[in-house]
Amino acid sequence: MLTAARVVRPFLFAFMLATAGCHAQGPSAPGEKLSPDLARRVEILIRSRANVPPYYDVNIGPREKTDIPGYDQVTVVFSTEGKTSKPMTFLISSDGKTLGQFNKFDISADPKTLVSDEGRPARGGPPNAPVVIVGFDDLECPFCAKMHAQLFPALTMRYKDQVRIVYRDFPLNDIHPWAMRGAVDVNCLAAQSPEGYWNAVDYIHAHASEMGGTEKTLTRANENLDNVVREEGKRQKVNEATLNACIAKQDDAAIRASIALGSKLNVNATPALFVNGELFEGALPIEYLYRMIDNALIAEGKTPPPPVPLPSLNNATPSESGESVDHKPGE
Repeated sequence: MLTAARVVRPFLFAFMLATAGCHAQGPSAPGEKLSPDLARRVEILIRSRANVPPYYDVNIGPREKTDIPGYDQVTVVFSTEGKTSKPMTFLISSDGKTLGQFNKFDISADPKTLVSDEGRPARGGPPNAPVVIVGFDDLECPFCAKMHAQLFPALTMRYKDQVRIVYRDFPLNDIHPWAMRGAVDVNCLAAQSPEGYWNAVDYIHAHASEMGGTEKTLTRANENLDNVVREEGKRQKVNEATLNACIAKQDDAAIRASIALGSKLNVNATPALFVNGELFEGALPIEYLYRMIDNALIAEGKTPPPPVPLPSLNNATPSESGESVDHKPGE
């Protein structure tokens, strides 16, 4: 199978010098094909640097103007047995002595807007808090439980109203059979009581290993999840009929939309946190997260607060495999 990635990697963010010296033919002008001599030098460099097999044809297009002074561009396509790669663009100097590749990225958008916290129950600061953390969470994930235990109350104790935390749902259904129901249930509660939502999330993460009961069955896990949410709903004095109807309906459309959003943002493992748009993945020591938050605060013109003593961890912990995330199957 022809893949462009195999060819492009050695050229990213670097200019590669082609052989300089005396040549029979001069460089081509914009709009013209490269001279046979120059095209051969370009092809040989690409083949040698990217280990292009001899049975691949390297097709080089004409020069085209760019906004980079001293450089034009050429498009290269690799083909074999009737199959072609995606076009790749290379820069070539006006004098025909330098070949390179340059990627341009738009950084005009605020990364904080990459993933929205709108409409989600929040802890910590107000909607205009300088740092917003959006976590993609799976209630059945033991690594998420460990991360959750590190976050609360450590973040709110240290940063107070400087940091706002919300969760979005990312149940890994193929490996966590009751995670979807858990997400639906706590969101039913969130519709009436944000505080109740967080209380239920706290409890489920702390007792996830007990949800299946002594039998360790999905049926018992579903019953326990429903009961946890109903009991919290009573404590919050929500409309019980509305809550029960929502639990019974098990409408997972919003959860699946959240999963789609996470996938679009390249989330494929839990826990995953976006700190003002910067991804923090895995149940890593909280000191790493502190560093990211402090850097985000400084970028917003704020002074990070001093550290506070960390609470002891007594929530669910992951297995002794040494890993710190739960992946989608196949990842």
